[in-house]
Amino acid sequence: MTEQTDLFPLQVQRHPALSDWRALESLLQRWQERGWIRALDLALGRFLHTLEPEASPLILLAAVLTSHQLGRGHICADIDALLSTPDAALSLPPDGEFGEALPDRPAELLQGVERHEWLGALESSALVGDGDPPTPLVLEPDSTRLYLYRQWRYEVDVAASIGHRLEALPVDESLMRQRLAELFTPADGHLDWQQLACALMAGRRFGIITGGPGTGKTTTVVKLLALLQSLAEAQGEVLRIRLAAPTGKAAARLTESISGAIGRLPAHLQSHIPAEVTTLHRLLGARPDTRRFVHNADNPLHADLVVVDEASMIDLEMMHQLLAALPPRARLVLLGDKDQLASVEAGSVLGDLCEGADQGGYAPETLRQLAQQTGQDVAAWQAAEGEASQRPLSQSIAMLRHSHRFGADSGIGALARAVNAGDPERVQQVFQAGYVDLGLLRLKGENDAALERLVLGDRHVFPAAEGPAPRGYRHYLSLIHEQRPAAQDPSARDDWARQVLAAFAEFQLLCALRRGPWGVEGLNDRIATALASAGLIERTQGWYEGRPVLVTRNDYGLGLMNGDIGITLKVLSEAGAPLLRVVFPLSDGTLKWVLPSRLQSIETVYAMTVHKSQGSEFAHTAMVLPPNQNPVLTRELVYTGITRASRWFSLLLTHPARLEEAVRARVRRASGLRGRLLTG
Repeated sequence: MTEQTDLFPLQVQRHPALSDWRALESLLQRWQERGWIRALDLALGRFLHTLEPEASPLILLAAVLTSHQLGRGHICADIDALLSTPDAALSLPPDGEFGEALPDRPAELLQGVERHEWLGALESSALVGDGDPPTPLVLEPDSTRLYLYRQWRYEVDVAASIGHRLEALPVDESLMRQRLAELFTPADGHLDWQQLACALMAGRRFGIITGGPGTGKTTTVVKLLALLQSLAEAQGEVLRIRLAAPTGKAAARLTESISGAIGRLPAHLQSHIPAEVTTLHRLLGARPDTRRFVHNADNPLHADLVVVDEASMIDLEMMHQLLAALPPRARLVLLGDKDQLASVEAGSVLGDLCEGADQGGYAPETLRQLAQQTGQDVAAWQAAEGEASQRPLSQSIAMLRHSHRFGADSGIGALARAVNAGDPERVQQVFQAGYVDLGLLRLKGENDAALERLVLGDRHVFPAAEGPAPRGYRHYLSLIHEQRPAAQDPSARDDWARQVLAAFAEFQLLCALRRGPWGVEGLNDRIATALASAGLIERTQGWYEGRPVLVTRNDYGLGLMNGDIGITLKVLSEAGAPLLRVVFPLSDGTLKWVLPSRLQSIETVYAMTVHKSQGSEFAHTAMVLPPNQNPVLTRELVYTGITRASRWFSLLLTHPARLEEAVRARVRRASGLRGRLLTG
């Protein structure tokens, strides 16, 4: 037998599933059974096969992978990415149960498939088009991004709607300078980015104010509302302003913040500024059990200005619905931290739009206007630290850069900056620097009782902390009994409930996963057992006093939204008998008492995922990282967890390598939104 040489390379053996639909369907079925893809993804492949029985298996495989990518938060699937790192396309653990010996991996299936071959098959199929007319799959000319039609439509419409609002608006320069001088004290040699943000937003119909925790996004937007309302009143008008946030918790926080900020404005600029914030679903008028809203292009919102906080949580579909319901002449201002986790659903709208915001990217005309209106020399800053641009989108983004919450002595601030920089060594140095607001707990294993001690409120993680000790769950549970009203008085009952809710919000355990001993399910059971052993709760299952619950699905009948948190309390009936009720704080400051039996979509929330914590803030936040590698462990997840803390932050981990890997990993969601705005 002649030995094979490099001059005559072996021909790659094609996987049989790429030649026969039945073989591919069988393989996809195995993927679904292992949890690598969703049943929905496989169902789409089968449906498209019925539409075009002669379609190449490559086309049907591309459709299944595109659907699966959508479930993982991507708007589209990139053919180049699928070929370069095939195994990253599925919900596979990076090291796998059997490492690279896992059978039927995408890398095996796609071995030998060339880019031109896959694109050629897609371009020749009736299932694939360029968007006009509609086809199940969309592959744009000269592109390797493959979309399901609905997501392609959303992306195109969102880009077009934002693009139409990027044109500069005329403003009364003299009145602008006067009002900005009244709203802001003269800068102390540093650029006042809050003032610059107001000047930028006033001249645009679409704008974004981004910045980390404590940079003053809420303060800035209240001053912006006063500025815009004043400019409108000078024209004999009064702006109809609506304020919204993605979740009830975020709406309640913004309501509280805005109410306080309005009182700090000059008296003559406080009129016609709303303080009430609603959820986006309530703003748009969600229709139960449908994807539709009362307000849409045919029935737009009655608003001249809409402000949305925590915009990093807005997915592409919700942004599409919001822009569709916005009157053509209305303004939209988004507030959010571009470095936080992207939305739970598909898309990373704020991150896509704010890419490069650190560099400024302002055109000479924008710099001239800012200097004229504020007296600040942004041009000098941009020449030294930024980058100029003529792109319209860049002229509508303001990044706040100074944190008022985390000063020079803040370990939380230093840690957040180190994580954002993607520097594991710097992160380690921050933990070693002895900051009194940081705690690092290295657990010895799954059964290390140090976790229970931390959750109960033991301050051993913060030996150098002074003053009040960091809270744990013992605090709110003790307060339930200590502050319980003696009489059946609705007012006293509500005051007690508010104290308990505030006490619960002082501490929160966050995790990266939902399942397993280090996920929400395992940790909630473990914490409940620890609290019961300490005599703080009566039982660990079912309904009991002190049980905190998280609403996981919008309930329009009860007026509760996904993300709302309530506490189970015993109250007295009219006959004096103790009854269990769950009390929720609403965004307007009122309380809602609900029978436990009426709550259908809830879960216990001693532990919550970092994703669910967005829009919330806790005095003491503890975050636990799992011991095994997982694709959800990213820089954005760690940063978001850290910045939920306002006073103390604890990190719990068994393997330091997981933190280092997470800090180096970035969330990269496939999308063409920013490219459309830059080239449109």
